[in-house]
Amino acid sequence: MFKSMIGQLKYAAPLYLVLGSSLVAAHGDKHKAEASGPVDKTQQIWGMAADPGKSDKTITMALSDNMRFSPSTVTVQEGDTVTFKLKNDGAIMHEFVLGTKETLEEHAALMVKFPGMEHSEPYMAHVPPGETREVNWTFNKPGEFDFACLIAGHYQAGMVGTVTVEVK
Repeated sequence: MFKSMIGQLKYAAPLYLVLGSSLVAAHGDKHKAEASGPVDKTQQIWGMAADPGKSDKTITMALSDNMRFSPSTVTVQEGDTVTFKLKNDGAIMHEFVLGTKETLEEHAALMVKFPGMEHSEPYMAHVPPGETREVNWTFNKPGEFDFACLIAGHYQAGMVGTVTVEVK
């Protein structure tokens, strides 16, 4: 029986290393703005990335250690390009991730399993204590979307908010 388990492990270990390393590479302390190259403007359910400096409005948002965003609700018009200016007023790392309730819940579960994941998506930003980061986003579909801090425990503590995109 022991030999059988070792035989299975020799096949499972390389698969874990490949899958585990790709998941871990999706989150971390580096901010997407440090990456070079053009912004990935892949259409998401909640809109698409925008080029920095080309926004219609700026929304300044505080992230705090009481596990809250301020403001926690935002209303924009369909077609608006928004710069979220994210200021971490706390003493610990926070993040801002746009999505749907379903995508955020899936990602939050991954963050519990792989807390060191690195960010690379344009709808996410890690914000170190005392620092400010930006996310530039075009809301080109009406609806109600969500944002959250998905660092393990923060989402579960209620660090969430809502973006309502109204039809023009």
